[in-house]
Parts: sequence; structure tokens; C-alpha cells
Amino acid sequence: MNSVPQHQQLDDDRPSRRIHLRRTMIRRIGLVAAGLSLALFGTGQALAAPTPVHTGAPGCMNAGPAKPNGKQWPAAPGMTINQKASYTASLETNCGTITAKLDAAKAPRTVNSFVFLAGQQFFDHTRCHRLTTEGIFVLQCGDPTGTGRGGPGYKFPDENLAGATYPAGTLAMANAGPNTNGSQFFLVYKNSQLPPNYTPFGHITGGTDVLQNIASGGTKDGSGDGAPATDIILQSVTTHS
Repeated sequence: MNSVPQHQQLDDDRPSRRIHLRRTMIRRIGLVAAGLSLALFGTGQALAAPTPVHTGAPGCMNAGPAKPNGKQWPAAPGMTINQKASYTASLETNCGTITAKLDAAKAPRTVNSFVFLAGQQFFDHTRCHRLTTEGIFVLQCGDPTGTGRGGPGYKFPDENLAGATYPAGTLAMANAGPNTNGSQFFLVYKNSQLPPNYTPFGHITGGTDVLQNIASGGTKDGSGDGAPATDIILQSVTTHS
């Protein structure tokens, strides 16, 4: 994709395990280490345009320190969910609650892993480490280290990629290339054109205003790709069926 300098790029690599952004006609943000580089076009129909300045998100509570439990596993969990059941998730942040419906039928391994990690309190007290406000419009969470390099210790295959799109409200997995899913995921707050390489496994059903508020604060350094200006902590993540 290096031959297309005007396209923004979305990566999530295992060393830096992030969704990377190449800014349109501005500059290229490089990876810390090798990962999958994917071209995309910075278009989309906004729900509400974020302000790419480090003003912070109004109304958020003090996040406090991130205190993940640090659990790790050598292999992905065995299948325990009912693929025909309906699963929901609740993400309690210091800025408010975001709810989602999970698609166990189309992304069973992904939902199974997410439900497992939530049940292990793996996501609790972790920081959402990345916000993008140009070309792609996502908040990225699920890394216990808060660096973009962390995960649960295991990987699992991609799912539900045929014809995948990423409109506002999508909940999808970040990855380091094909079949390298772990714990990091992203929430799309504005339509984003991405190649179908990131497993969609749910959609936001509530708290869109919370997500938009976080995005409106921009990043700490005012760039289009960086840590949110306001520290965003997942105080708890729970799932229900």
C-alpha cells in the first residue's frame, strides 16, 4: 500500500497492535514494527464530526489509573457460547455506558472469546488507548497494557469478513494481519471505509452519544491518530445472554 501515499491506512499489528492511520495528503504514521498495512479512503457519512484538538471530552469523570488484572492464556478458550442465542455487552466507561449487541451466529469464535474475556474481568480497568479522527473514525480498546501491544496471550481466526463494511456503530476486532485476533477491538463512531479484513462481531445499541463525546475531545496531541485527550477507562465490561 506504500504506492498509494494519499490513502489513509488502518493497521493493527501485534508489536504495536493498533489500527494505524495514514493521514490524507498530510503525513504518514509509521508502525513501531511490522504489521498488516491496509489502504482505505477517508470518506463516510458522519453521525457527528469530532473536533481534532486536545480539548478533552466534557462531562467525563476522572479516569484514575488503569489497573488490569494481567491474566494471560496460552490458547483461545473452548467454545462455550450458544451460537443461536442473543448476546449483549455493556461497556462501562468513565464517560458513560456503551451497549452493544453481539453477533454470535456470524462471528461465534469472536463472540466466544469476548464473552470469556469479559467473564474473566480481563477488560476491566483497561485504557482505550487510541482515537482516530481523520479518514477512519474509531476508538480502540481492549489492550491491557494501554500501549497498543498487548493481548490475552492467544490468537484466533478471522470471521464474518465476506462483504464486511464498517458503518458507524460497528464493533470489530483489531488485528495484526490475517487470523491474529486477540483482545483489542474498535468502535466505529462515523462511517469508515476499510477493507474487509477486520472481524465485525457486533453493533452499538446504546451510548452513541458517549462515544461521540469522547471523539469530540480529539487526541492529546491534536493529531488525527493518538491517545484520546481524555483518558478513557473501561471500568467494567460485562456480557449477557
